Formats: sequence, structure tokens, C-alpha cells
Amino acid sequence: MDDEHGNPQAETGSGPGPGQHWERIATRPGPSGWITVSTVTFVMPDGTESEWDLITGPDVVAVVALTDEGEVLLVRQFRPGPGRMLDELPGGVVDDGESPLDAGRRELLEETGHAGELTLVGSTWRGANDCRRQWLVVGSGCRRVTDPSPDQHEHLEPLTVSLPRFREHLRAGEMTDRGAGYRGLEELSRLGKIW
Repeated sequence: MDDEHGNPQAETGSGPGPGQHWERIATRPGPSGWITVSTVTFVMPDGTESEWDLITGPDVVAVVALTDEGEVLLVRQFRPGPGRMLDELPGGVVDDGESPLDAGRRELLEETGHAGELTLVGSTWRGANDCRRQWLVVGSGCRRVTDPSPDQHEHLEPLTVSLPRFREHLRAGEMTDRGAGYRGLEELSRLGKIW
């Protein structure tokens, strides 16, 4: 559902779980502080100019983690772009001075209450006009060691799904970190954690 300007409106009451009743009350141009969008002008090889929107901000991390039982840890949370609840990989911003592996460890603990054996896989660019990188961490042997402690802007529900269900979820495309999910499965397979 879009508003009169073609912007997606949040679906409210779209399913069980915390944060299901997000309601958009205002829209204004410009960033809120998480990212910066700039217009950059390039001179192309033929001498013509081309303008592009360029996104800058902190790197992010996503975690594909398996419990002791071999299930995948996910987090159900509201996503403002799609305007609805999605079952996502745990993850978030890599803080200044923090390694991507430490950020993955922190985000997994904050969002799911789990800890385990984690490995940094590598990174990829977020998008063609995005200066940020998305780092991938994979984990196995994860156990719940505390209650989740999301920050004030997060309303989330940790959940676990079987590997076959996670693969179905990836194929359906109903998440924002689909590429990281596939890459995480490949790396866990290479490490002998799944077959």
C-alpha cells in the first residue's frame, strides 16, 4: 500500500510478534543520521557528465548462525523499506573501532541471546551506489546464554528454523540479507558444519 506520493506505507498487524504495529506518522527528505546520501557528478570516458546518488555510512555485519541442534537463528523485526515484519539474519552496524567479527558476536548476543563459535567469512559491497560493505560471520554450536537486549530502536523476536525451512525462506526472497544467507550456507558447508 502506497501513500499519495508513491511511498510504501507500513503494514500494521501483519503477523504475531513484537513491533507489529508500526505506523508511519511523518516523512521528510534527508537522512536520520545512519547514512548520508550525496549526489556525485562523474565525467565519463566520453567526456559527458553523469550524476549518481551515493550512499555512505558505517559498514554492517550479518550472521548466519546454527544452534547446537543445527537450526538457523533468525530475528523477526519490522523493516521500514518493505514496510513490514521480516524474518532476518541477526546483524547490524559495525561500530567505530570494532572488528567485523566482534560486531557479529555482539549483534548475535544482543538480538538472540546466543553465543557460539564464530568465523569471519569476508565482505561484499552493499550496492552499486553504496560505499558501505556488508561483512558476513558464520557460527555453529550456538547456545542461548542470556536474554536478548536490543537497542531502543529495535523491537524484535528471535526464532530458530530448520535448515530446509531456511533454504525455502532464502528462495522466497522475503528478507533483506538473502545474498549473505546463501553465502553463509556455502561457508558452513565448506567448514563441514552442514551437509
